[in-house]
Amino acid sequence: MINTFNETHLHKALKNLYAEKENAFTEYSEDNVIYDIFTKDGNIIEIQTQNLGKLLKKLQNALKKNRKCKVVFPLAIEKTIQKETENQIVISKRKSPKKSTIYDIFKELTGIYQILLDENFTLEVLFVKILEIRTICEASTQSKNKRRRFKKDWNKTDKKLLEITEKTIFNSKDDYIKLLPKNLPEVFSSKELKIAFKNEKFSESAIKNANLILWVLNKMELIEFSKKENRLFYYKFKNA
Repeated sequence: MINTFNETHLHKALKNLYAEKENAFTEYSEDNVIYDIFTKDGNIIEIQTQNLGKLLKKLQNALKKNRKCKVVFPLAIEKTIQKETENQIVISKRKSPKKSTIYDIFKELTGIYQILLDENFTLEVLFVKILEIRTICEASTQSKNKRRRFKKDWNKTDKKLLEITEKTIFNSKDDYIKLLPKNLPEVFSSKELKIAFKNEKFSESAIKNANLILWVLNKMELIEFSKKENRLFYYKFKNA
């Protein structure tokens, strides 16, 4: 058993939910690693709330052993922020204006693009509503991951699952291609992709992540480089 002291309630809730659904073991030691969930037929499920790239080596090794691998990744479409004291006295609660969409997953896919089309790999994206706990500090402080540009008087200390609203499953090239707009020209750059997203009224998140989407799809070999023109890289669908 690994030390689960820093495990969030969000991670734990999803782990228990999927383990119960599969009648599987949790925190199971096999292949010299610890898997979140290990099924009775030798397959694995990993729950990851951020930094999918950290799972790459573990997943590659499991896939080499012909294990079916599923990664469950929650995207917060609604987040309630609750500030509280170190004694867990609630000070305030508010809804965050930030809402994730499926296109926000692409920044995570940069770390695992090598295995996305493996026949034994599945990515399951959950759209969730969460409660984020922020604990007030006595003095301004840096975050635990040291990513803050400026110190703040609080730290994120937990995330709790409130509701799962829907899910999207990726296990084939078509599951990724269908996220693109239908009116793309035969050869396109990020400029044409953004225009197509706008014309078909896609989310701002899709437009914002256009360059990243092309990078990932190119690495997955679903699209290929066609030409460079006016400093823009143009692509076309593979075998098109």
